[in-house]
Amino acid sequence: MEHLEQKKKVVIMIAIMAAMLFAALNQTIVGTALPRIIAELGGMEYFSWVFTIYMLASSITAILVGKLSDIYGRKPFILIGIGIFIVGSFLAGLAESIGQLIAFRAIQGLGGGMIMSTAFTAVGDLFAPRERGRWQGIMSGVFGLASVFGPTLGGWIVDNTDWHWIFWVFLPVGVIAFLMIMFMFPATVRKETEPVDYFGSLFLTLTIIPMLLAFSWGGTQYPWASFQIISLLIATVIALTIFIMIEKRVKSPVLPLPLFKNSIFTISNMVGFLQGAGMFGAIMYMPFFVQGVIGTSATASGLVMMPMTLSMVIASTIGGSLITKTGKYKKMALLGLTIMAAGMTSMTFMGTHSTNFIAVIHMIIVGIGLGISFPVFTLTIQNAVEQKLLGVATASSQLFRQIGGTVGVAIMGTIMATRMQTKMEDLSAESGLNLESVSDLDPSVAASIEKMQNPQVLMDPNQLAEIKASLPDQMNGVFDQLVSMLREALSYSLTGVFLIGGIIVGSAILLTLFLQEIPLRQSNEDPEQETEDQSSLTVAKSTSKP
Repeated sequence: MEHLEQKKKVVIMIAIMAAMLFAALNQTIVGTALPRIIAELGGMEYFSWVFTIYMLASSITAILVGKLSDIYGRKPFILIGIGIFIVGSFLAGLAESIGQLIAFRAIQGLGGGMIMSTAFTAVGDLFAPRERGRWQGIMSGVFGLASVFGPTLGGWIVDNTDWHWIFWVFLPVGVIAFLMIMFMFPATVRKETEPVDYFGSLFLTLTIIPMLLAFSWGGTQYPWASFQIISLLIATVIALTIFIMIEKRVKSPVLPLPLFKNSIFTISNMVGFLQGAGMFGAIMYMPFFVQGVIGTSATASGLVMMPMTLSMVIASTIGGSLITKTGKYKKMALLGLTIMAAGMTSMTFMGTHSTNFIAVIHMIIVGIGLGISFPVFTLTIQNAVEQKLLGVATASSQLFRQIGGTVGVAIMGTIMATRMQTKMEDLSAESGLNLESVSDLDPSVAASIEKMQNPQVLMDPNQLAEIKASLPDQMNGVFDQLVSMLREALSYSLTGVFLIGGIIVGSAILLTLFLQEIPLRQSNEDPEQETEDQSSLTVAKSTSKP
């Protein structure tokens, strides 16, 4: 597809980005609206599954479709992905129970994984590595825009219309993207028949599912040392061992193990894993600080978070263009990761005295670093592998980043809970406040004090007001003291989380130092073939001289 006219390539990219925006907006818009949906459908105990099932389905589909698209081409899979996502979105809007919603979100995840996997790979089909930096940066910006507008729009929809419309409002965008890709995206010739690695696909799936579930549930649904979490981790190790044995023997493996002998591929995926852990740490836990410690309302906190996303969009676009212009990526990667690590580390100095303005400054720094470094490592992987492995290599980078995010959020959540408990015990001892003796006074007081043990109460001003109103007047001082202690304990726990995030990104910087920088190819020919062509051209020029 590299031979297409530039104008047609741009139209195809617009269609691909429309499909990505369609999928990304449907993911980010759900978070704001979910409390209202749960209030109507019920099933609060299954709240997390609305997100978990999407993550599982999209992660599995992305890596499997990556290999299949190398054989059959990108077009059929991006079309199938959009089609499945449209169906899943339509059905999700019709859900009448939490079980139905989870099932339909799984369908969305299957389609979303196909869209994301084939979209980033299609950039590699359309453009030579030297040109991809600009487009990878723009596509990363699509995610940023979805993060900006999705939550705000989701809140507006549930406040002003029926919640079902959060799943239906973008359906026209999906239909338009489907039609544009169907008519504009060139069909690729199917390669020689290759056997499909069914058993490898099965055991890769059996590796990913229990691993992601273990890190999603560990420390929240179940203790880390519980039978459930340990069983899931053991199942992961067994399935991974069998998967590796299968991949060594099959003719056409779903994830070719020789790819890991390529140091650029391996280091880039390791950095992507660490970057995902650090990135999700900032995105997931910063709202806790803004709402819980600073005391900003949920609606206003979205506006406080927005500058980070906008700075990421701008930085990713500029960074991608600079890579295309200079052909250099290692310095950009190091610069972006260093800025991101500095931003994460700087957040550890925030406290109960911090303001929204201070939080915004720190988040802008993180956003700039994330925007510069985010597109780089997909590009390095695509530039280092053979064109026939482009799909599976690109999908692997997405998978490692996704796993990194899941593992990072789980670890940081455990750190947050541990530091929170320790700090509350210390503050209680220092203040001389014996919560047990206070709660023994009256059952209703006991219930209110029990609620005050959970930092989640800080995110809900209405609940705080209700608790205060339920307490006798002589308990107002105790209430204020507890709120102050909660804010200080939450601040202490979150600054620890940010420090760990900074250390994780710092380790990614060290790994990047070992990343080999090879010239970005000027065409989509394989590295060896392009070198031979350049050598032949040089020889031809020298022999043609008089």
